[in-house]
Amino acid sequence: MLFALICKDKPGNLQVRLDTRPAHVVFIEGLNSEGKLAFAGPFLDADGKPNGTLAVIEAPDMAAARALAAADPYAKAELFESVEIRPWNWTFNKPAAS
Repeated sequence: MLFALICKDKPGNLQVRLDTRPAHVVFIEGLNSEGKLAFAGPFLDADGKPNGTLAVIEAPDMAAARALAAADPYAKAELFESVEIRPWNWTFNKPAAS
């Protein structure tokens, strides 16, 4: 099942994001290699600087999705002001299965 992770950074925490990004990228690459990542990327503010995250992950249930979200180095660094996790159905423009 797919879950959308909609994360909003705490105001003024760009440096936390930048400092934590290398570990976050390793984490995301691991999810990708395990087939648990559909897609991910940052939200941007009016100046083009990252201020949140949208990621769609594969997990068997909400508990597993929450556990994956909590394991993200960004979450561990307390970067996020809020994290919304919602079941999601990829309906349009879904890549063909390989």
